[in-house]
Amino acid sequence: MSLSSCWPALEPLPVDSPLFGTKEENVNSLKDKVAIVTGAGGGLGSATALVLAERGAKVAVADVRLSGAEATAQLIQRNGGWAEPIAFDLMEEDQIRCAIEKVASDHGKIDILHNCAADCSAESFQLDTDIEKMDVATWDRVFRINVRGTMLCCKYALQHMPHHAGASIINTASNMGLQGHLMLAGYSTTKAAIMQLTRNIATSHGKLGIRCNTVSPGMILTRPNLENTPKPVRDIVESETLLPSLGEPNDIAYVVAFLASDEAKYITGQNFVIDGGTWVHVPGFAEIREMMSAVRS
Repeated sequence: MSLSSCWPALEPLPVDSPLFGTKEENVNSLKDKVAIVTGAGGGLGSATALVLAERGAKVAVADVRLSGAEATAQLIQRNGGWAEPIAFDLMEEDQIRCAIEKVASDHGKIDILHNCAADCSAESFQLDTDIEKMDVATWDRVFRINVRGTMLCCKYALQHMPHHAGASIINTASNMGLQGHLMLAGYSTTKAAIMQLTRNIATSHGKLGIRCNTVSPGMILTRPNLENTPKPVRDIVESETLLPSLGEPNDIAYVVAFLASDEAKYITGQNFVIDGGTWVHVPGFAEIREMMSAVRS
């Protein structure tokens, strides 16, 4: 439905009107913001760090691998953005605290925290089966990294976020936190926990002007997914996706950038599922679609 059909008496506003902002304002929507992106050494975190920097943020590029953080930071710098690499392990509280305190000390504040890091290693996914078969050590490890690590990043970043100045936390969950699965019981449970962590922070810090939201990607065509997920599995997921193809890293990055900006200043405590509609339909959607297509032909 178009704007003019909703309000026939109103003329559509030109795209350069104050309501929409100028092109320059949109490009610089995060100017003077200080951001930390975890898991930014590759994949979704790297894509998001690049987009935040493109929109004017100073980005601390964090990863457990310093080499990965350095590679992303160098790419941002070559494209005219500001970035610095930092390394810490989500399993180590002191490393998290010291890294965040250094960013805050260097810049005087932290405006944006995007928690993208998680235990997504091929080894972890192989061990993360169903509850009956899973080793308890695997369960404990994935919770320590995904949930405890995310919580600690939030805990220490919150201490340096300016009140009533548009600070924003964006945590990364997954559409698997909304669905049951034959495997990855630990991973999917941690992602559901992160959604609840987000709601708690949104509730406890909303009156201070600090927002907290979650993005829940579906299967995105990152290098690890292309390397570690068999093509037949990717094909099955794509067949269950309502849109024509699987998502790309920037599909997540653009939503994170929006939630980090003042354009989203009245959005908090929400979970944004970015999966092309994979989880919203009835069971057997792909087979039903094929059956109906055959009947029509």
